[in-house]
Amino acid sequence: MKNITFKADDALIEKARLKAKQENRSLNDVFNDWLKVYIYPFEHGNDYFGIMKKLSYTNSGKSFSRDEMNER
Repeated sequence: MKNITFKADDALIEKARLKAKQENRSLNDVFNDWLKVYIYPFEHGNDYFGIMKKLSYTNSGKSFSRDEMNER
């Protein structure tokens, strides 16, 4: 594994460390996971359009009135 150096805001780093600790993880592990999602966005369940397509539905082409759309 290769060591790299980044510059980041001290407050952001501290908040990220605290969050990682709450998740029982190291900041290094979190960063490596982020790199994988950044490089391979569609291979790690991060396919935005695929997710939205799964969540979409069809209404059989019916147009709703304003009252029907605002009905609760």
